[in-house]
Amino acid sequence: MRASRWCRVVVAAVGVVACGGEVPVQSQAHLGERESSLSARNGANLNGANLNGSDLNGSDLNGQALSGVLVSVDFAGASLDGQMQSARLSQGSSWHESSFDEVWLEGSTFHGMYDGRHISGREFLLARFLGNLGDGSQVALRVDAVTPGQDENADVWTYRVSYQSPADGNWYPICRDASGQPANAIAVAGYWDYRQGLPGVGGRKYEDPRAFTFACEGAAIAKCIRFGYKPWASVGGVSLSAHHQACTRLIRADYCGDGTSHTVNGQWVNLYDAVGVQQDTETWGSEAEWGTEGALCYTDHNRAHETVSCPNAPAKVQCGTPEAFSTGTLLQSETP
Repeated sequence: MRASRWCRVVVAAVGVVACGGEVPVQSQAHLGERESSLSARNGANLNGANLNGSDLNGSDLNGQALSGVLVSVDFAGASLDGQMQSARLSQGSSWHESSFDEVWLEGSTFHGMYDGRHISGREFLLARFLGNLGDGSQVALRVDAVTPGQDENADVWTYRVSYQSPADGNWYPICRDASGQPANAIAVAGYWDYRQGLPGVGGRKYEDPRAFTFACEGAAIAKCIRFGYKPWASVGGVSLSAHHQACTRLIRADYCGDGTSHTVNGQWVNLYDAVGVQQDTETWGSEAEWGTEGALCYTDHNRAHETVSCPNAPAKVQCGTPEAFSTGTLLQSETP
């Protein structure tokens, strides 16, 4: 089933080498404040290890601060780069440059109808989109590399995406790893609100069939997919969409469900569920129970290392019991 057709995007990826040629992407951008937010560094948490179910957490939801500019991409204007068109024409193809008729996601793999033909996967190399920024302006985006998923993650394709600076016309990566190098992103249907301090709004995911997110590798949205919580997948007939959203709250210690992170990068957290994706592998102290809107309860043994106060926080006699999974808890977390 087509998970997404016409789409807006939220955040991003990078550009590098593509099928026999190097796509020109500048390593450093000298841009204004608005544009620099597009290439915000992911933070030290991005390269954290996944050891035996105990995972390095971090404060980033998608490679940028939650107060950063919300980026979306309108697929209505998606097209293939002229360079790609020329290559295909030289091979005797009858394709010509034009916009896609429609584009959608299956897992994190792009599919589209182009000039009456179905294309997918690697054929989206050098695809271009118009990105919409939070201030209403637009920026050109380009897919510079496509990497297929493998083995049990065959449905997790990754992309590097760059944006064209209106200031100098050069292309710059919009996802970077902890060392500042271009980073991959996973395409995920829907989009998130990156604001902080807004109960019920900040950190929320919107299941808009017209929108998708380029989730930077290492930040919470992509990290939770790597933990096994693929929002498009199911386990034992149970959709993992809600588990994925709960995971994005957990990894960022967004106890209050308002988009505010109560942790610092690099701390350890053990997370587990009742559907068999992640197991409880540690004997650490219980931290919290999690749902899609934040913590259902939390203890003083938390990553904030201080008392956390959330308005209208639910009260439970005990927090972190196995029985909680039968009453609405999706995930539980522990810290050393």
